[in-house]
Amino acid sequence: MKVLIVGANGQIGKQLVKLIKEEDKHTARAMVRKEEQVRQFEEMGVETALASLEGTVDELAEAAKGCDAIVFTAGSGGNTGYDKTLLIDLDGAAKTIDAAEKAGVDRFIMVSAIQANNRDKWSETIKPYYAAKHYADRILENSSLNYTIVRPGGLTNEPGTGKIKAAENLERGFIPREDVAKTLYAVLDKENTYKRAFDLVSGDEDAETAVNNL
Repeated sequence: MKVLIVGANGQIGKQLVKLIKEEDKHTARAMVRKEEQVRQFEEMGVETALASLEGTVDELAEAAKGCDAIVFTAGSGGNTGYDKTLLIDLDGAAKTIDAAEKAGVDRFIMVSAIQANNRDKWSETIKPYYAAKHYADRILENSSLNYTIVRPGGLTNEPGTGKIKAAENLERGFIPREDVAKTLYAVLDKENTYKRAFDLVSGDEDAETAVNNL
């Protein structure tokens, strides 16, 4: 399976590209928006696509051409304003969904946020971010794609343990970015996760087992 990683230069995206390369079961195409990032991935032996989430659907479809799956790990980041949250986390995601359909890429995995589907559980301090994630997820759910929506809890940079908890309605918790990447890798070809969404925090099961048990 050839997988387009959208947001490949982000922390989760980099971990996922690295994991795909190490495991040698699938191949990654890293979507980045700067020439220096292209060189960085090419030096690792990873195919790249140069495109921006603020570009056109056609440009994103060209980046996805020939891929079997898309994993959307992009985010505007905590240092930008809510204008970028709208443009990247909502509109960028929506355009990537349109691009997947246009390019004939049937499999789409979205990185969302824990309880994004439940307005009563949204964090008041980052409510616009949750709104963006909520509506991006709904657009994906109403698409023709075989989607999986992964909603991780608070992200940390601690080393991954490989142990997670995955379910459709979890209380808030934390999870290393490395373990989010392992979960994304685990769901790639799991048909039991098609048309499904689940919350994700650190837990007691290895990612493969937890995903199989969804």
